[in-house]
Amino acid sequence: MRLRIALFTYSTKPRGSVIHTLELAEALHQLGQEVCVYALDKDGNGFDYPLHCRYLPIPVKPAGTDFDQLIQQRIQEFVDFLDDHLAAQPYDCYHAQDCLSANALAILRQRRCIPHFIRTIHHIDDFNSPYLQQCQDRSIREPDLCLCVSQYWQQQLCKRYDVHALRVLNGVNLQRFSPHPDGTETALRGRLDLTGYPIYLTVGGIEPRKNSIRLLQAFAQVLSVYPEAQLVIAGGATLFDYQPYRDQFFAEVERLGVSVGSSLILPGVIPDADLPTLYRSANGFVFPSLKEGWGLVVLEAIASGLPVVMPNQAPFTEFLLPDQAVWVDPLSVDAIAEAMLAVLKPDAIPNPPVQICASFSWQTSAKMHLDHYSKLLSHA
Repeated sequence: MRLRIALFTYSTKPRGSVIHTLELAEALHQLGQEVCVYALDKDGNGFDYPLHCRYLPIPVKPAGTDFDQLIQQRIQEFVDFLDDHLAAQPYDCYHAQDCLSANALAILRQRRCIPHFIRTIHHIDDFNSPYLQQCQDRSIREPDLCLCVSQYWQQQLCKRYDVHALRVLNGVNLQRFSPHPDGTETALRGRLDLTGYPIYLTVGGIEPRKNSIRLLQAFAQVLSVYPEAQLVIAGGATLFDYQPYRDQFFAEVERLGVSVGSSLILPGVIPDADLPTLYRSANGFVFPSLKEGWGLVVLEAIASGLPVVMPNQAPFTEFLLPDQAVWVDPLSVDAIAEAMLAVLKPDAIPNPPVQICASFSWQTSAKMHLDHYSKLLSHA
């Protein structure tokens, strides 16, 4: 049965849940489904990603500095756009990938503009803002169907919300991410001034959840052994304002004497076409994150042939065996530094995990989604 599927995401900038949305949309499209992606488009540039399915950007207006008002405004912009559009363009499935779009769909269902909605919960945040916490709670409790991408978050949803979410897979696009050079590496290294050794890469920007300050402190220890080492912190587009944490990070950069632009490379959001090349240009992937829904970038790094330094915790331990990564306590700067040095050794990872990537295909994920969609519709 061919389904009409609407997928909703809060941004056109590359973050884990956004990439999940786009890859899922493409896989569903390739399976013959009618798919449209709706996304809040802050700068009017759309996705830096080659979509073959339909995509509708939702224009947004500038917001003030009050974060709760920003969230409220973004939800309302979703509602206003969809209230007009979905009446003329109905779908079989309405699937939110984040808290904001899920809140908008909850309002539209309440108004009987849509019959149901689905939400994928990538992870649960602990917000200081009561308003944002209420938005998250609503986005978890109110969907007609909840999905999630890891066993750990399945358990947490059951424990904390008594919500029984169904499991779906994340994936990695092996047509994009590969260890095989394609001739673009030299040019990218030149543009980013990647001239040192070793080159460590992490993707996700500077923020508390990514454990950026401890990573920086560990890298400073590595520099005492490899003075020409470079750390690339790529990405960083986010809805949230992490300026106080970023201020602490750069104060630590100054205190440690780490040279930005030479030792520490901060290229910001990497163009979609350059990301596979960037992985291949590094010597190791370091990801001491404190909390992840899954860690799509880990699979991308593994598919690119990089050895990985990982926090010894779920969800990473769900899909990587003890001998497939260099595991660390993410709260220990010394442990991260030791792992960054160890990952360079030829025998650092006895069982390279590249073969696991074949088990995480977006086509398999799309088929799982279709099965869940069909069961929901059959009980409607």
